[in-house]
Amino acid sequence: MEISQKLLKFKFHILFALVLCVVVSTLIIVAPRFVTILAYFWPLFLSTALFLVAVVVFAKTSLPATDSHVDKAGEGLLDFVAGPPEHHAVESFKSE
Repeated sequence: MEISQKLLKFKFHILFALVLCVVVSTLIIVAPRFVTILAYFWPLFLSTALFLVAVVVFAKTSLPATDSHVDKAGEGLLDFVAGPPEHHAVESFKSE
């Protein structure tokens, strides 16, 4: 009698564990094998790896850019986006 009362306390835990076991075993049976997935996607994996290697090689072998040219390239765009500076607050102090 005591054992069944203790088991009733954990009925949701036991039910959750059983459902989890059924879901995991179903996924293992139904899901494709890793080798099948690898065989399907190997061109994508290979091209991505080659692209990353090319990025690293070009980053290591390229000449460092001069800072003056890089800084000036974006200044015109930033000035255009920011617009002209507003000096209304400064002018109001000067007129008083």
